[in-house]
Amino acid sequence: MPAERPGARLGVDVGTVRIGVAVSDPDGRVAVPMTTVRRGPGDVEALAALGEERGVASYIVGLPRTLSGSEGPAAAASRRFAGDLARRVAPLPVVLVDERLTTAAATQALRGAGLSTRQSRPVVDQVAAAALLQGALDTARDTGRVAGEVVVVAESGPSRGEEDR
Repeated sequence: MPAERPGARLGVDVGTVRIGVAVSDPDGRVAVPMTTVRRGPGDVEALAALGEERGVASYIVGLPRTLSGSEGPAAAASRRFAGDLARRVAPLPVVLVDERLTTAAATQALRGAGLSTRQSRPVVDQVAAAALLQGALDTARDTGRVAGEVVVVAESGPSRGEEDR
C-alpha cells in the first residue's frame, strides 16, 4: 500500500445520530476536534465541504469493530457511509481505520476534564474523531504507510481495499 500523501486529514467518527469530525495540521502530526455534523440527508456533502475548506489530502473514517475484531451492523453502516463519501470526494482517498474504544476513551477523557455526560454530549463525537485520527496519523508516521483500509470505489460501488496491519 502506498505511503500517505502530504496534507491535512479529516477524521470522521460516524454515529447513528451525529458524526464527529476532527482535522489534522497540514503536516499530519496532530489531530484536533473540529465540529459535529448531524447524520442524515446532506451529511456526506457537509463532510466534503469541510474537507474542501481545509484542503485535506484524505479522509479517515472510523470502523467500529467489536472487541474480538469482528464486524457487526455498525461496521457495515460505516463501510456504506465510507463508500458514499469516497464516491463524493474521489480522487481523494477515504481510509477505514479500526476505532475500537475511541468513544469510550473520549468519554473518559471528558469526564476527567470535569465535564458531565450532559456537558460532554456536544463534543464527545469530535473528541472520538480526534482520537481515531491521531491513531491513524501516528501509525502512518511510524510505518510510512496508510493506517487502515483504503475504500476502493468501483463502478458497482465500494469494495474492500487492502488492509495494512
